[in-house]
Amino acid sequence: MSSDSQGSVKGEAAMVLAPSASASSQGPPLSPSTLVQAGWSKCWSRRENRPYYFNRFTNQSLWEVPVLGQHDVISDPLGLNAAPAEGGDSNLGNGQRKRRTSEEQGVGPNSFKRAKVEPTTPISPSTPGVKPWSTATEDKQAQIYWDLDVQTNAVIREQAPANHLPPHPEIELQRAQLVTKLRQHYHELCHQREGIDPPRESFNRWLLERKVIDKGHDPLLPSDCDPVISPSMFREVMNDIPIRLSRIKYKEEARKLLFKYAEAAKKMIDSRNASPESRKVVKWNAEDTMSWLRRDHSASKEDYMDRLEHLRQQCGPHVTAVAKDSVEGICSKIYQLSAEYSRRLRQTHLSLLQDPPTACASPPQSRLVYCYPVRLAIPSPPLPRVELHFENDMACLRFRGEMVKVNRGHFSKLELLYRYSCIDDPRFEKFLSRVWCLLKRYQVMFGSGANEGSGLQGALPVSVFETLNRQFGVSFECFASPLNCYFKQFCSAFPDTDGFFGSRGPFLSFCPVSGSFEANPPFCEELMDAMVTHFEDLLDRSSEPLSFIVFVPEWRDPVTPALTRMEGSRFLRHQFSIPAYEHEYRSGSQHICKRDDMYYRAVHGTAVLFLQNDAGFAKWAPTPERLAELMAAYRPSSSRTSSLSSPGPVI
Repeated sequence: MSSDSQGSVKGEAAMVLAPSASASSQGPPLSPSTLVQAGWSKCWSRRENRPYYFNRFTNQSLWEVPVLGQHDVISDPLGLNAAPAEGGDSNLGNGQRKRRTSEEQGVGPNSFKRAKVEPTTPISPSTPGVKPWSTATEDKQAQIYWDLDVQTNAVIREQAPANHLPPHPEIELQRAQLVTKLRQHYHELCHQREGIDPPRESFNRWLLERKVIDKGHDPLLPSDCDPVISPSMFREVMNDIPIRLSRIKYKEEARKLLFKYAEAAKKMIDSRNASPESRKVVKWNAEDTMSWLRRDHSASKEDYMDRLEHLRQQCGPHVTAVAKDSVEGICSKIYQLSAEYSRRLRQTHLSLLQDPPTACASPPQSRLVYCYPVRLAIPSPPLPRVELHFENDMACLRFRGEMVKVNRGHFSKLELLYRYSCIDDPRFEKFLSRVWCLLKRYQVMFGSGANEGSGLQGALPVSVFETLNRQFGVSFECFASPLNCYFKQFCSAFPDTDGFFGSRGPFLSFCPVSGSFEANPPFCEELMDAMVTHFEDLLDRSSEPLSFIVFVPEWRDPVTPALTRMEGSRFLRHQFSIPAYEHEYRSGSQHICKRDDMYYRAVHGTAVLFLQNDAGFAKWAPTPERLAELMAAYRPSSSRTSSLSSPGPVI
């Protein structure tokens, strides 16, 4: 509860209602300052047009003036130890809480499931180190998009704790500022050197592609990569030179695009240090195209697009040759800045630790165990305070003026994941600080544009996960995060922040011996190619049942190397495709988006491939009956709305 709402009680001392009959029997009226210290504030109900009282420690709402000492709703939720009110119904007084719309309508089939949690020590708002919040969703029915009760069948070899530096809000805030600064440098370099806007999502894919080969220490900023020039960033910037080509619907748009391309190619070749041959070829083709446009006004959209493709084939190699050094300079400069920012961050981070990090010895015996979350070898230092308050359906966490948000349902999910996975904070003293670091990390990785980054974190529909678990024994996600995971066991990009919430670390470093897995990677070509290499290595080494069900975009023009390799793999057992616009994904921003925006239609087809070794095929074979149920689960539900197209990029 913010200080403004606390002040509402102090500033309205004259407006505090007199205690009810049942309340007055408990003692004299309480002063506003006493109520504020106990967490109470006076609010106004727009629905009922009357005041009510809200407790920021317990999320309790009352119509009547609160009575302190009656009972603590956390340590004694049923009021078993409270003395009954005299001269009245025991359900009045503090028991008469504000009625919600959901209570009047009853509980629906999609009501939020709450895990039964019994505190080991009596909890009250004054107890230090205990979480003073409640995430009960009394006011709205909440639909859940996960099943944290599914146990894993993924078996790994026991590993030593990881040597990542523990997350800290101060460092995460600095990292966010530096990444934002790096994005701005990228934007400025593209404008200054090539006169174009950065390709949409290209910075995000650069982060993904660099982390595939990065050997540096920072979890987000690349700092030790070979080669220095990113193939992903180079390819995407070069594709937008001399102009960015967009999807065309109408003939006039195609005509205008053809003219702009010819004009930009001619202007570029004139202003750069091109060879005489390149200058001659580009200028001749550009002038010939402009002449054709002036004399032919009856061409169709297809004629314009064919002419544009011919112009690109003729001019493209020469335009690429003159822009190559400049684009490589952009890629190199961004990488060098990233490496410098990473070095700076690590020095600051090490200064915050109480003990300097030391190398962790390997376990004495590499025994087989069920997979478990990442453990950090370096103990976490004391973390600064993070403020929490709720605005309608959103939990808002603030540190040094920087606020991150997550809806109540996902906040409850993070609470459960933390309870299942974290072993160094049983009293939740560091929970809010770690949640803030987690949310800030993904916010920075996504970017600040509308829907930016959400396509890279899209997830399969709940019905598909349920079928995968029921028919193929899937209990593990190879590419997920604490925010979009369906199971409580998953791999994610950031082991330092995500390990406290169940992450098993990056998938390319995860080596299961057996189990059934779902893989829906971010749509980055280099990452998908490295994923296939890792799949084949794992399947080749293990004789235990091992199965990977892979979901990748069916890009055929041109076809991606990862899809080509999987289709030719000796471990491929079955493959089928789901057409574009006939299936959905869950939004990568599901933790903050509106319910109506939770699903979006895929603008591309999706290829589903089953990669299994012999034992995995014998145990989880893709039989016709199982496949029929999986394809049925993929059909969009008529009971929900979804966006017509993906918010993510199409590359």
